[in-house]
Amino acid sequence: MSEESVGFVETKYFNIEEPIELDSGKTLKEVTVAYETYGELNKEKSNAILICHALTGDAHAAGWHDGDRKPGWWEIVIGPGKALDTDKYFVICSNVLGGCKGTTGPSSINPDTGVEYGINFPVITIRDMVNVQKKLIDSMGIEQLYAIIGGSMGGMQVLQWLVSYPQMMKKAVPMATAAMSSPQQIAFNAVGRQSIFADPDWNGGNYYDIGKIPRKGLSIARMIAHITYLSDESMYIKFGRDLQDKEEISYDFTTDFQVESYLKHQGESFVKRFDANSYLYITKAVDLFDLSVNNSLIDGFNDIEAKVEVISVDSDWLYPTEQSTEIVTALNANDVDVSFSEIKSNYGHDAFLLEKGQLNFILSKFLANNVVTDLMKEVIVTIKEDADVVDAAKLMLDKQVTHIPVVTDDYKLIGIVTSWDLSKSIATDSNRLKDIMTTTVKYCNADDSIETVAQMMNKYDISSLPVVDEDMKVLGIVTTDQISYLLG
Repeated sequence: MSEESVGFVETKYFNIEEPIELDSGKTLKEVTVAYETYGELNKEKSNAILICHALTGDAHAAGWHDGDRKPGWWEIVIGPGKALDTDKYFVICSNVLGGCKGTTGPSSINPDTGVEYGINFPVITIRDMVNVQKKLIDSMGIEQLYAIIGGSMGGMQVLQWLVSYPQMMKKAVPMATAAMSSPQQIAFNAVGRQSIFADPDWNGGNYYDIGKIPRKGLSIARMIAHITYLSDESMYIKFGRDLQDKEEISYDFTTDFQVESYLKHQGESFVKRFDANSYLYITKAVDLFDLSVNNSLIDGFNDIEAKVEVISVDSDWLYPTEQSTEIVTALNANDVDVSFSEIKSNYGHDAFLLEKGQLNFILSKFLANNVVTDLMKEVIVTIKEDADVVDAAKLMLDKQVTHIPVVTDDYKLIGIVTSWDLSKSIATDSNRLKDIMTTTVKYCNADDSIETVAQMMNKYDISSLPVVDEDMKVLGIVTTDQISYLLG
């Protein structure tokens, strides 16, 4: 096991007590969410990163389960020293609603009937998945995520988070994805679903208690989908027209080419780990995804507040770069702070899972390119100049802070009171806050770089710094503890 791995991990489970209201108008009761975490949540709960998985992924994004032959699906970027450095960040990944890896889905027991939901499971959307993830994040006491990252269907979840909960993250990275499914993408999913429906062992979705599964239909669906994950170049490099275990073409319908054998293997392996009904529901959720409002993606993105890095793959023909640039254009039209990167790879769509070097470089740069607004705590304690020392002391004890900005009625910064100032009040026998507060207060702006602010705090031996706008109104506060997690 590599020293850069998070090591052995276990899947955890969160039970949602209240019913989940779905976009379809139906509800789900007793929803369970399977999730994993890596790293430690800091005391400000400001270093959490949510990872959203792709179509057939799960919560096991990194590390090893006991008995694993390979690590989690995004081991290449999660762990000590990697882009998602678990010495700095608290990384969360959950299995989506409708899945079959621990989160409630069609193979789960319906509490109303005592048997598996099967085809009676309600149709779900990407927004339903995100709403369930939000409840998981809320249960951890996290008020704002540092970042949300995901590729393919995971990228759709990232975009939905940006639209549904625009203040819940500072940064977001949608990769190899689209803001709405195209007719071609819907068509591929539809053919995959039809192959499952056509399998007699599907049995109308009620196959859990008959000892058979729609193996052939699900296998074909996976083979169809897997073709879209690759590029023509990658398939030519990997297989060419090489024959499989034979010297010459057999002129029958047995397997001749290596690419045929490869796809057959992919299909057979997939049916061992994935539920056919989950495949139906999740692909349908992808097809329904559309973030445009009034046929306008610009209108759909008009409330986004986070800093965004959009990533595409030059050889991806399932979610081509054109769809990523449409996202960038719509974000730019809304004055969102957005940047764009294109991975150069012959792997096709799967490059976001495989290109270790480029991914670590792009993600590390985006996550580390910090200004104060990326880090500051926005919900802070302030006090007015006409308060007394006892008020300030009680406030510090109650909120467990050592620095409180002193503001006017319209929240303009006029000073700061610290625990050191309170001790000064005893020596001077003063009970008026304005007599002991510091008026020559150091401050910073939201767009100052973290490195610059860290140097200022070190120079003046300051542990907390108010953040103000151009009118000196207090926007938040940044502390040395917060900075230390980023600068290591």
